[in-house]
Amino acid sequence: MMVCVAPSILAADFARLGEEVAAVERGGADYVHVDVMDGHFVPNLTVGPPVVRSLRAVTRLPIDVHLMVEEPDRFAQAFVEAGAAMVSVHVEVSPHLDRTLSFIKELGARAGVVLNPSTPVGTLEEVAGLVDYVLVMSVNPGFGGQAFLPASASKVRRVRALLDAAGNRAPVEIDGGIDLETVDEVVRAGAEILVAGSAIFRTPDPTVATRTLRDAARRAAASIGATRA
Repeated sequence: MMVCVAPSILAADFARLGEEVAAVERGGADYVHVDVMDGHFVPNLTVGPPVVRSLRAVTRLPIDVHLMVEEPDRFAQAFVEAGAAMVSVHVEVSPHLDRTLSFIKELGARAGVVLNPSTPVGTLEEVAGLVDYVLVMSVNPGFGGQAFLPASASKVRRVRALLDAAGNRAPVEIDGGIDLETVDEVVRAGAEILVAGSAIFRTPDPTVATRTLRDAARRAAASIGATRA
């Protein structure tokens, strides 16, 4: 089991965004996570395709775009054309989820589905064989720096079980309150992509913070393998 770290630029200093991304890249980040908020689906506004395009010009890392918007089909293409390698949409606002996922795939990006904390895992059942990854929100989306919701680890396990039952080894991603205190629990639950914002960018050295979180995640993953062996 390979665990990846995706620093979220929501917590970064946008006046120094290129430097911030370079710092986490030096620390061994696997992705750059971009939270897109429209002020309707969530009570906040963030960034658009121009920011993704600027990031694409300064980093080799894949860009992971999380669309927290009411009409994801309207925006997916613009973000892929700007450089997104992964685009996730919320099941809560996607009435034709299979069509939306297929559209993102046709654009050449990996297609993910996001579940809010109160959204049942069963809503994924009809697309479990189609998704490239599932993002479990471990806080209510809209703002960074929130505390991890304890029930989230159990939810990761249930998502992993649903994907496995569908014969899909797509990774489970988790976002919200991920830090050195929660990393072991979520990795043991089956999370393979860890999104972290404040735990990385709100520290004196994002390079060191990225490396430390990545190493802790991979130790947790290695201990699972050792236990099973």
